This record gives sequence, structure tokens and C-alpha cells, in this order.
Amino acid sequence: MILADKIIEQRKKNGWSQEELAEKMDVSRQSISKWESAQSVPDMGRIVLLSQIFGVSTDYLLKDELEQAEIAESADLDRTLRTVSMEEASAFLQVREQNSVRVAVGVMLCILSPIVLILLGGAQDMGKLALSEAQAVGLGLVFLFLLVGCAVALFVTSSLRGKEFEYLESEPIDTLYGVDGMVRERRERFRPTFSRQLTIGIVLCVVAVLPLFFSLFFFGEESFAHVAAIALLLAIVAVGVLLIVRSAIIWDGFRQLLEEDDYSRENKAIQKKYAWLSGSYWLLVTAGYLAWSFLSGRWDQTWLVWPIAGVAFGAIWGVLHALQRRDG
Repeated sequence: MILADKIIEQRKKNGWSQEELAEKMDVSRQSISKWESAQSVPDMGRIVLLSQIFGVSTDYLLKDELEQAEIAESADLDRTLRTVSMEEASAFLQVREQNSVRVAVGVMLCILSPIVLILLGGAQDMGKLALSEAQAVGLGLVFLFLLVGCAVALFVTSSLRGKEFEYLESEPIDTLYGVDGMVRERRERFRPTFSRQLTIGIVLCVVAVLPLFFSLFFFGEESFAHVAAIALLLAIVAVGVLLIVRSAIIWDGFRQLLEEDDYSRENKAIQKKYAWLSGSYWLLVTAGYLAWSFLSGRWDQTWLVWPIAGVAFGAIWGVLHALQRRDG
């Protein structure tokens, strides 16, 4: 085992991300990345510091062959970790990319689902359709449930396709030689696409309210143009969210294999402990969103539930993270 592999092994054993190890070493994250990919070698002073931080000898770090006791200790550790091979990592990233499209389209369909209901309801109220209110609402609900049904089908198929890799989200892993380097290389190739799609998606969600403002300014709230603007707002938001969700799912795949950020071993322990809270929280948010939307009919406003709920969930997760560290 070469020095690069030993640094990766010891960092993961301690549940640290590259950023956390870099902070302890007082170097940049890029330096840690180069050491782990064998692009450069730390000087002797850094190696001594590494041995102190990891609690191992410098001989262990520098010698390719391990001492017998160290081999036994390493074997005991490996038995507690699930090993990920190059083939498994590549298969996971491929499934992740395919599922990113399915899940993103499913989310988009959920956002688009009330558009027909909004348009038909608005047109009927203003006498632009020869339909009764019950007929307009009924037809709109048919389209709503069809789109939501398609979305659910996409979510279910995505979940089934990715089921064999669920352990990556909750269990500590040990990647075989070469896996980390491959994942980092693919992540760097995807980084420009991720930044571009994330930026465009956020911008679209922000500017989606412009048609609503224009319709209010030029036509007033009681016009069909205002109703059409609400539908257009949802359509723009749907496209923006599609881009954000798709890129985020692929990016999270890289983080899972590298055990970084939300998927560090420390966070996995928190996720396992509070998994029930996450599911209950989003179930309540979804129920609240649908109840508010149907009772108020203000679909142009109720979509704000999702970004607010996302920020609130991040805050809750941060508190749980701090409590876990304190208790630990």
C-alpha cells in the first residue's frame, strides 16, 4: 500500500473530509487531494504531522509493507467497512446519472401538474369557456393526477434502480485502489456543467415572478393574463428546478463515493439516528403544501413552501449536527 492510499485510509477511518484534514494540517484542500491521488508527496515535516494526527508511526506511512500488527489492525478495520470496487463505483455513477433525469422530470411534472387546473378555472371564471365550474375543475384535476401519477412512477422506478446502492448513503465504505482518483477526475469534468445548470436553475426560479409582475402592472389581477402569468411562473420554476435537481443528484453521487460533506461518516451516523425525522418532516411539508394550495387556490404563492422548508431543514440538520458533536 502506497502513501497516498494510507492517507485516504486513515482520513476515512477518522471520518474526516479532505477539507477537515487540510484544516488540521494547515494546508489547502488541493494539497490533500494531490497527496491522495499520488500527484505529489508531502515533505518530511508534513509526514511527521500526519503521523501525529492519525496516531500512527512515520514508518507505517513511508514503508510500502506494513508490520504484522498493523496488517492485523487494518484487517479488523476492513471487516467493519463495506468495500467499493472500481466496477461498483462506475455502475453507481451510471445509475445515478440515469436516475437524475427521472427524478428531475418527476419533480418538474409535480410543479406543472396544477397548470391546466389554473388555466381552466381562470378561463371559466371569466366566461371564456363554455364549461361549468365543476367541469373545469374536474378536467383540471384529471390532468393534475395524471402528471402526479407519472411523477410517482418515475420516483418509484428510480428508487428501485438505485436500491442496491443505498448503503452508500448510510454506511461507512472503503474504496479500493484507484476508485478515489477516478471519482475525482469525473467530478472535475462535470464541475462546469454542474455550475452552469445550478446557476441557470437558480436564475430561472428568481425571474419566474416577472411575468406575474408584468400582468399585474398592465392587465390587473382580475384578468386572464394574470391567470396565464401564474401558469407561466410555474412552468419557468419547473424548468429551473429540473436543472437544479438533475445536477445536484449527480454531484451528490460523487460526494457519496468520496464520503464528503453530507456523506461523511459523522453525518452518516446522524442520518441513521434521525432518519425518521427526515421522512416525517418532508411528509408534513408535502401535506401542508397540498392543503394550503387546494384551500387557498393560490398556487402562485404556495410554491414558496419548498425553498422555505429546505432552508428550515438545513437549520434543523445543523442543530442536530452540533448536538451530535457535543455528545460525542
